[in-house]
Amino acid sequence: MNLPNFFLADLPPEAVLSPAMITASCDTLKRNREKHLPPRSTDSIIKTLCEIAAEWLQPDGKFRKLALEHGPAETGFSRAILEKGIDSFFRQFTPENFQALLEQEIGGASRLEKFNGAGTDAEPKRQAMVNGPELLIHIAAGNIPNPAWMSLTLGLLTRSAQFMKCASGASYLPRLFAHSIYELDHKLGACLELAEWRGGNIDMEGRLFAGADCVTATGGDEALDAIRAQLPAGVRFLGYGQRVSFGFVTREVLRDETIASVVSSAADDVIAWDQNGCLSPHVIYVEERGQVESDKFAELLSVELAKREASEPRGKISVEESAGIASRRDMYSALTAHRGDIKYWSSHESTAWTVVFEHDTRFQFSCLNRFIYVKPVPGLAEVLQGVDAVRGKVSTVGIAAPVEKMQELALRFARWGVTRICPLGQMQNPPLMWRHDGRPALGDLITWTDFEL
Repeated sequence: MNLPNFFLADLPPEAVLSPAMITASCDTLKRNREKHLPPRSTDSIIKTLCEIAAEWLQPDGKFRKLALEHGPAETGFSRAILEKGIDSFFRQFTPENFQALLEQEIGGASRLEKFNGAGTDAEPKRQAMVNGPELLIHIAAGNIPNPAWMSLTLGLLTRSAQFMKCASGASYLPRLFAHSIYELDHKLGACLELAEWRGGNIDMEGRLFAGADCVTATGGDEALDAIRAQLPAGVRFLGYGQRVSFGFVTREVLRDETIASVVSSAADDVIAWDQNGCLSPHVIYVEERGQVESDKFAELLSVELAKREASEPRGKISVEESAGIASRRDMYSALTAHRGDIKYWSSHESTAWTVVFEHDTRFQFSCLNRFIYVKPVPGLAEVLQGVDAVRGKVSTVGIAAPVEKMQELALRFARWGVTRICPLGQMQNPPLMWRHDGRPALGDLITWTDFEL
């Protein structure tokens, strides 16, 4: 695939990593950071990141071409899904967005470089600056690249040396991003390391955590608990565990003149990254008594998913995943024979997509891979009752509603505990300034120093 063996993840499959290699890599990263990162201005790092993104967005960009050519085999996502995901992510990389992120998180880019005023007349004699971790460790999970790409990006902004441990067989896209950084700026690239091995290797991970100042990890709750138990005292830990998401469509937009747009937006969220990841909807709740009935919405969504399968096909999934979808379909096929309140539509001769319509308002975990529930509800109160079992675990709610009603709905969901509310169709496309799980993106990484004059 024409990539040099610069990172540990580039080594051939037969290569064996050792704990000593991990220790040596971490020591090298710290030395490289000390030489290359403190002198860099934040503006220069942002400029480099934007140039890298511009290259990824070019149709003939080297790393984009590699991702689209080899990515389907490496990740299981189709070329069309990879292309859309790459475009959505890297279009966020603009100087204006980075400046807005830094203003939101720390009050401006200059605080990463020097002491700056507190910004209030009440404390004219106090200044502050921020510092990132010397060595930042990332434990990445799964094949959706956005979390890994964003983790590396935030680490560069905080001028941290970074070691990313990828899940076994899931390093390809993070590796391509790291290579694109190294190719444009060798000094920044020298402060990154990527490797992959099967989780639970205590010897390897013990060496990795020994010199860390901060560890971020994405995965299941049990995996996060296991990582937390291994960390030395004083190491900051940022864990992002299992989260779920759902959609809500109000009756006001279920009209003949708007239904096509709403259905298309719902399909966008279902097919993005093949419905994998914490931002993908498991269920779409649809208010009853709209001009277009809720079961008709489900039927139209099935038609749209069939069209999308032709233009943006789902990637390959495992035999176990296919069997799980087939088993769930069989259950609903049997139920529809005896109950008139349940309907389902599915792709023929494949498990490519499935739409289940049922009146039970309780939140239902989907099989994912484009298996979506549509549930009619009288109103928002019934939605909140239905999702009560996953309260505290909800990441995103995508809403289709009139503009004048969005503020009221967002306030209700926020007070209930949702940490991100967005228009339906944008669930898997959070902005650069997104606060993951309601936490500050940069704020959890950095340490403040106050200077009292």
